Amino acid sequence: MTFSIVARAGTAHGVAVASKFLAVGAAVPAAEAQVGALATQSYANLAYRPQGLALLRTGVDAAGVVAALTAADPDRASRQVGVVGATGDGATFT
Repeated sequence: MTFSIVARAGTAHGVAVASKFLAVGAAVPAAEAQVGALATQSYANLAYRPQGLALLRTGVDAAGVVAALTAADPDRASRQVGVVGATGDGATFT
């Protein structure tokens, strides 16, 4: 089992992950200062990380990022993702 949280406090972003799987930090989290943070797990799609951050950089909100990532993924039913941007609400897909 894996637990992830993405958060924003002011302009700082972060991701925390707890799992029984070794080196999960190499697969689950992604964050960039003043842009946002995301976590992908449960058959993680590693492409979500750079694609999600790229969308956040262009001003897409968290819900839009989740929608774009999952719409393009034929295996989305096996994925989980959480996103926070520099402003606005966070969004998840499970």
